[in-house]
Amino acid sequence: MKHSRVHASTLADMAVGDCARVAGVGGQPDLRYRLLEMGMTPGCSVQLVRIAPLGDPLAFELRGYHLSLRRDEARHVLIEAM
Repeated sequence: MKHSRVHASTLADMAVGDCARVAGVGGQPDLRYRLLEMGMTPGCSVQLVRIAPLGDPLAFELRGYHLSLRRDEARHVLIEAM
């Protein structure tokens, strides 16, 4: 993973290649539970690897696999710079 400075507050604010650490997961209980089940837990390192041509979905790498999220879902994951 390439390490770069992130000045964003949620996954939806990241640029391709940025790395960050998950600080928290919010949203409706069902969405929050689903994100946590998929490994998007506080402290987890995540990198934005691709954005679809029309800007949605976003592809992230975490825990050795790729996860695609809609931008609206990504807005519920708070991040901090690594």
